[in-house]
Amino acid sequence: MRIHDISVALSPDLPSYPGDPTVSVEPWHRIAKGDAANLSRITLGTHSGTHIDPPRHFNDAGITVDEIPLDLLIGQARVVEIPRAKKIGRDELEPLELKGVERLLIKTGNSDFWGDREFHDDFAALTAEGAHYLHHLKIKLVAIDYLSVEPMDGDGEVHRILLNGGIPVIEGINLAGVPAGYYQLICLPLKLKDGDGAPVRALLIDNPGAAAEQPFDPHTSRWPLS
Repeated sequence: MRIHDISVALSPDLPSYPGDPTVSVEPWHRIAKGDAANLSRITLGTHSGTHIDPPRHFNDAGITVDEIPLDLLIGQARVVEIPRAKKIGRDELEPLELKGVERLLIKTGNSDFWGDREFHDDFAALTAEGAHYLHHLKIKLVAIDYLSVEPMDGDGEVHRILLNGGIPVIEGINLAGVPAGYYQLICLPLKLKDGDGAPVRALLIDNPGAAAEQPFDPHTSRWPLS
């Protein structure tokens, strides 16, 4: 069994979305200075690094991070690769045959950005049309490999379509080295009461038998689906 850690490490070197708090880690107690133990103070935003957006992020009446059902965050997931498109709409998603997928992780060229401290504003993201399409397919969770599921020039519509549709979003995953396919996802956010978001530790566990368990679709020439 192979476990892929798709979380990025929280550190001051991590890029932050423009306008969001940066990450800092400050020594508080240190054995080297005569203290009994080492202890640090961390400062970060609720949407730092690999994190989850609950509906509360864009809706004061939406559920908060501590209210997201855990069975949404643990279970079979599919990683798909869309390596070249910057705006991901229905045309990019429809050929992937996503019917029946509940947890969708989108791997783009964004995963190459994680080695850079500076923020890249030309990241790949979903369009409103793409978000509507995923909602139509009854996707239950969406994840993408940079700090926003929505382009820099977005007005929040992509977030609202997904979150108001009951689809939590995991942003800031790192899928470099993770092939497309089926996995078991484990994503556990910090349990922040009334949280509009929270950092998560997200893992993918290899699940080689998952594709064979998918129902046969007579309208496709591929079997098993991948």
